[in-house]
Amino acid sequence: MGLIRNILVLVGLLTLLGIGYTVYTAWPIIAELRPALVKFYLAERDPQFTRVYLDFAKKVLEHQDPGMAITWSVPVKEGIGVEEVKDSLKSIATEHNFLFVGESPFYKQVESITEAPYRHISFLSFCNARIGKMMADYRDAYTGLMPCRIAVVEDKKGKLWLHSMNLDLMIHGGKKLPEDVKKNAIRARDAIRAMIEGAANGDF
Repeated sequence: MGLIRNILVLVGLLTLLGIGYTVYTAWPIIAELRPALVKFYLAERDPQFTRVYLDFAKKVLEHQDPGMAITWSVPVKEGIGVEEVKDSLKSIATEHNFLFVGESPFYKQVESITEAPYRHISFLSFCNARIGKMMADYRDAYTGLMPCRIAVVEDKKGKLWLHSMNLDLMIHGGKKLPEDVKKNAIRARDAIRAMIEGAANGDF
């Protein structure tokens, strides 16, 4: 019994020492983050704050890649070609009052510098100026997300995919947005989702 008691005491002591060392080494970081943590604690967070970060963490753990976690990726239905997908995206964008503002044919740039054929990768840009103005007026940094972009990508096996940035973190991942800003951000998000899902199925 005495031996078991001594072992338990030793385990307890080592545990306390471990906790103490962890706190000691982490304290400078905690002290540095304290103002931000207090501000975060007092802020009125979006009701879906926890959900979007749980979804983000789940995808990071699943794919071991944060890029996969912040991107919507939808496979294009077999038999639908690149030009059909692009025409579909433009048509559905119009239905949602989004203007097609340009295309960057990335694959052509690659071919020009490598002098060799390359799989199709292009970036289509769409914008609703009213929503864009509202987002820019709320926070200048949001202009870094403009215009809304959708990538049309032929993967290495020849399969077509549509990729776009997941806007849920911007909408729900922090302090609660003003109602008008949030409403229009959700409208933009839903439009992009409708465009990539519709075009992936050949809708017009």
